[in-house]
Amino acid sequence: MNCALIGDDTMVLLEKHMLEFISRSVEQTQRLGARLGMLLKGGDIVCLEGALGSGKTYLTQGIGRGWGVTQRLVSPSFVLIREYGRPEDDERLYHVDLYRVSGVAEAWSLGVDDFLGQEHAVSIIEWADRAESLIPPEHLWIKIDFVEPADATRRHLWFCARGRRHRALLKEFRETAFGA
Repeated sequence: MNCALIGDDTMVLLEKHMLEFISRSVEQTQRLGARLGMLLKGGDIVCLEGALGSGKTYLTQGIGRGWGVTQRLVSPSFVLIREYGRPEDDERLYHVDLYRVSGVAEAWSLGVDDFLGQEHAVSIIEWADRAESLIPPEHLWIKIDFVEPADATRRHLWFCARGRRHRALLKEFRETAFGA
């Protein structure tokens, strides 16, 4: 994650452009994603980091639903990029999975520069930490991890916003999702 958490495992100091949350179920993770998805606009980039099975795709499914995708979002693990539209406009949602990508050069060869940060596109990138140098400075980074001790349903999510637009997005998300 490209945001520094200050502190140890017992105490973490978060800056204004950060948010920490514990989801207690897949459904809660998806609802949280839907609230975020409702706020996304063309040009927004959401980067997801986390171990296999941590919930990146579940969060993305919620984001897609909130953004307005009417079809079911599925993991693009084998096709690497899936593109979705919504009925009311020409904006596109790109769901990218970099798990099988060997590095930044291969990620660029996928054609991400055609949509990443473009005003017609919302981009969600799973395994973004595998090619951090391709991520523009303006983005929202979400790290998802298992709650320790290992729990089948609870996940720890850290949100970190970079750039003016994404800091405003995180502030609005915090207010709409948590009233704070």
